[in-house]
Amino acid sequence: MAFRTSLSAISAILLLLFHGGLCFYLPGVAPEDFEKGDSLNVKVNKLTSIKTQLPYSYYSLPYCKPKKIVDSAENLGEVLRGDRIENSPYEFKMREPQMCSIACRITLDAKSAKEFKEKIADEYRVNMILDNLPLVVPMRRVDQESPIVYQLGYHVGLKGQIAGNKGDKYFIHNHLAFTVKYHRDTLTDSARIVGFEVKPFSVKHEFEGKWDEKNTRLTTCDPHTKHMVANSNTPQEVEAKQDIIFTYDVEFQESDVKWASRWDAYLLMSDDQIHWFSIVNSLMIVLFLSGMVAMIMLRTLYRDISKYNDLETQEEAQEETGWKLVHGDVFRPPNNPELLCVYVGTGVQFFGMILVTMIFAILGFLSPSNRGGLMTAMLLLWVFMGLFAGYASARLYKMFKGAEWKKIAFRTAIMFPATVSAIFFVLNALIWGQKSSGAVPFGTMFALVFLWFGISVPLVFVGGYVGFRKPAIEDPVKTNKIPRQIPEQAWYMNPIFSILIGGILPFGAVFIELFFILTSIWLNQFYYIFGFLFLVFVILLVTCAEITVVLCYFQLCSEDYLWWWRSYLTSGSSALYLFLYATFYFFTKLEITKLVSGILYFGYMLIASFSFFVLTGSIGFYACFWFTRLIYSSVKID
Repeated sequence: MAFRTSLSAISAILLLLFHGGLCFYLPGVAPEDFEKGDSLNVKVNKLTSIKTQLPYSYYSLPYCKPKKIVDSAENLGEVLRGDRIENSPYEFKMREPQMCSIACRITLDAKSAKEFKEKIADEYRVNMILDNLPLVVPMRRVDQESPIVYQLGYHVGLKGQIAGNKGDKYFIHNHLAFTVKYHRDTLTDSARIVGFEVKPFSVKHEFEGKWDEKNTRLTTCDPHTKHMVANSNTPQEVEAKQDIIFTYDVEFQESDVKWASRWDAYLLMSDDQIHWFSIVNSLMIVLFLSGMVAMIMLRTLYRDISKYNDLETQEEAQEETGWKLVHGDVFRPPNNPELLCVYVGTGVQFFGMILVTMIFAILGFLSPSNRGGLMTAMLLLWVFMGLFAGYASARLYKMFKGAEWKKIAFRTAIMFPATVSAIFFVLNALIWGQKSSGAVPFGTMFALVFLWFGISVPLVFVGGYVGFRKPAIEDPVKTNKIPRQIPEQAWYMNPIFSILIGGILPFGAVFIELFFILTSIWLNQFYYIFGFLFLVFVILLVTCAEITVVLCYFQLCSEDYLWWWRSYLTSGSSALYLFLYATFYFFTKLEITKLVSGILYFGYMLIASFSFFVLTGSIGFYACFWFTRLIYSSVKID
């Protein structure tokens, strides 16, 4: 019954999610050929700022509007990112340059002037799209001979001072010099767009005679000269009762860049040498840990097992110390085994989601050209991986002699999403209070709840049912009825100290790549080094597994058999260092000053750290689980 319900829910939600967005799951959207004179539709997207992290729709400011504003269909990921894609009054004709085209003329009132000043002070940028290419501002670094760096979007305006005047003045970018780059087909006269750039200017336009938007001649902008903007040193100030004339130029440049390579300039801006340094740094940690594991497995353990198996008398066995003495307690169920099962199942769900997402990204299905594709894919994969979460938690629960598999399946399906949803709801309420486009609308909230309860929960129950029907995992040795007393431990084997030490190396293996990920998220830059990211992910898996195995071996040698939770927390503690690094990043790299923006940052990073804890903890747990079963199945137990 649950399985049939989930199938019907899947078919319904797919229609909802991919309305207008099915093409985002293809390796690339089909190229569009334009003939000379064809209309080019420029679309506007959200206003963004790295100082506030609160996106706003383009028309939240009194910019020039078309006769009718049409919203573009967006997928789930775009809505969650705060994208609001709409049409604009900027109209181009393919390969037909335009000079001093007038978009509109507006008169600012006190409210709109205040809104413009606030957005300029917070360094908001305007984002536009042409043929699925985002608008960029080319910037050349003066201090070094390097290729042009592209910044997404142009600033709403600038804040500065005028000589002789006290106080800051605000100037709006009201003239846009667009450059559209195209690649022409040698066989036909058609062309494909391969670049969309802009240079913004602030110009206080003047005109002759009576205002007529279509026929007015601007004295500050001469369409017959090669210069798009005439020598006007007076910028357009933002003040109430001011008239602002918005104008634009369009220049078309033929380019050798082919359509298939048009995103390269956007995606290849990061320094590969730093990524390689990250990989080498992580590999050194892995080699160090691998050496320790090899020494333990091949030398110490082999010697111990041979020695134990060669003992002939019971007296000799009683004289021995070490990990063999706790064989009757090492598989004793831990405290609160149900919670451990839930966390392990959730970690399996995360592992499956990240692994499949990485594979899709490496194959090119989730490039930044597919706006919202990455987030949509992760949400859908999280939902479908609930099947494996239920299976893993039920299998482990049955090994602990549990009988109520439905209870475990329900907790697995509810606990982590409920925690994240509670934090997300509070953050969304704050965003809503700021009237930001980043606030998730009611329809999308309903879709998320439907994904959770309509698909994920039934799939977790299906996985739990299948997992619980499997034969219980048998322990390699029998468990004593009376638990053995744990001797007093050395200071360095203290659980808290050991757990905190264990999280340092997994975090150290990924923290350099983490810098690029945080920069991509919070500084509005592209991240497309998924090959590097996959290597770092593999290194993280190996590091978590090896450090947990090493510390687990030392713990068992100290005759401490309470390894279940410690194995999970040892590698999972790397999430604590991730959150501390996020705090360091906030104070050193970001310029966030508003309280709401700071709460949003730490709220989202808390969710990310919690997710990282669940993932790395489950990896460490399964590594230790495999290790203990391996060594205790290799010795002869009377």
